[in-house]
Formats: sequence, structure tokens, C-alpha cells
Amino acid sequence: MSAKVKICGINSVAAADAAVRAGADLAGLALHPASPRNLGLEEARLLADRLRGRVRVVVLVADARDETIERAVRLLRPDFVQLHGGETPERSASVRARFGVDIIKALAIADASDFAQLPQFEAVADMILFDAKAPENAMRPGGHGAAFDWKLLRGRTFLRPWLLAGGLNVENVERAIAASGAPGVDVSSGVETAPGQKSPEMIRDFILAAKRMHQAVEERQ
Repeated sequence: MSAKVKICGINSVAAADAAVRAGADLAGLALHPASPRNLGLEEARLLADRLRGRVRVVVLVADARDETIERAVRLLRPDFVQLHGGETPERSASVRARFGVDIIKALAIADASDFAQLPQFEAVADMILFDAKAPENAMRPGGHGAAFDWKLLRGRTFLRPWLLAGGLNVENVERAIAASGAPGVDVSSGVETAPGQKSPEMIRDFILAAKRMHQAVEERQ
């Protein structure tokens, strides 16, 4: 996988269309009540229908019950379910097998020791997303605009496709790709004017910057 960009937390037609126009590869719809980007199932269905066939649709849940995931998979027909909570490798494997859907597993990273858990998840997930650990006492696991040391990823070899997330925005995404070697990036709060308020212009500029940097890296190789 190369030059992949995921816009997460899409919650409006304007944001969905902006992501498609600018060349996003994946679009995330959040089903998480604690998130300012949370969608009801009907809202999410309408956006998923609009996005399907234009980008790969990702449904984000965190420590969700089987009933919630079953409804989301049936109504939204996503390409991926992103598990963004404290799901274990066993739980991740169960979701993948039970619902017949590809899995993106988000792993929270603060230091090098956090990579110890990776092999277990690589065995059961289709894609890995490396995100910054949430601040202490946070009510949700992601979407805080926090970053970790991108150089922790540099030079590592992974068995699955992966994305870099956490604190990315238009101003730093090129540096993040250069520092980490990330073949793909994920952004949510970094393209918002306020929590949950996606900016079509910021979405466009982020995707253009990420794609530009990926192309530059590939040309140097």
C-alpha cells in the first residue's frame, strides 16, 4: 500500500464530497457516542451510500457490542470496520470472522514498548492504524489531535498495511510522513475548524499535501 489518505469522522455531505474530490482513499464514519463526530445509523447510512464506490468506507467503533457492529455492517456495508478501543486480538478476530468484514485495528502508541502487542494484532487484522495514546481521563480513545514521536515507526517492518494517525494536520503531515516513513495517513480533528466541524478546504489541502509528500518520497526511492 502506498500514498493512502483516510479522512475520518466525516459527518456531512460537504465533507464527504470534499474528501472524494480531493482524492481520499478511505473515509471514516464514527459510531461512538462520546465523539463529537458521532453519527446515528441513518445519518451514517446516507453518507455511506454517497461514498460507496468512490472511496473505501470505514465504520469506526470502540469496544462496541456485537449488536451494534451487526447493525452497522448490515446497514452501512463498509469495506472495513475500525476497532478503535481496547479490543483484544481475540475480540478483533471474532469480529472479523463473525461479520465477514475486514478489520482495521487502532493501536495506541506512546513509546517503543507499545509495539510489543503488534504481532498478535497483525495475525488477525487486515490493516493497522498507529495512533497517539489518549490523554489521561479522556472520554474517547482517539480524535484528540495528539501526536506521538513519529520516528518510533521509522525503519520498522510490518506484516500488514498501516496508517499513521494522531495530531496530523496540513502543517505537519509532510514532516510526519518524512519522519515515520508512513505509507498512509489518517486525519480527523486536524481538518476541523472546531470539534466535529469538518472544513472542506482543510480536507482538500491535507490530502494534497500528503499525496505530494508521498510522491516525492517515491521519486527518491
